[in-house]
Amino acid sequence: MIEVTPDISLNDDEVQERFIRAAGPGGQNVNKVSTAVELRFDVRGSPSLPNDVAIRLMKLGGRKVTLDGVLVLVAMTHRTQERNRADALARLLELIRKAAEPPPPPRKKTKVSKAAKARRVDSKVKRGGVKATRGRVRGED
Repeated sequence: MIEVTPDISLNDDEVQERFIRAAGPGGQNVNKVSTAVELRFDVRGSPSLPNDVAIRLMKLGGRKVTLDGVLVLVAMTHRTQERNRADALARLLELIRKAAEPPPPPRKKTKVSKAAKARRVDSKVKRGGVKATRGRVRGED
């Protein structure tokens, strides 16, 4: 069992890991050792996640979520398989924790006060007066 929050815990068999070769520089070692980790988690089919958390997780996942509702995380920043596994799992748990937070309450609509409207109009009139004094000088020469 993987503990995410006090209310949510995942079974070990819900998370699939596949080891792939990492991209980028690294010499001969990167061509023969599969250190990168591709972690797959079925968000839609998970019995451990409440429905509202699963919906928020799919929105948070963005392009990392397939059309089937599977979240795919790839970790290849570290040189060892163990550190990449830990990194991918930590990123998954962080996403689930973020999705488990309740959404913020809706914003209360407020009106602009009459005094604020009056201040705005007064400043516009004052600025217009400054601009009106600019221009060509028309003297009686």
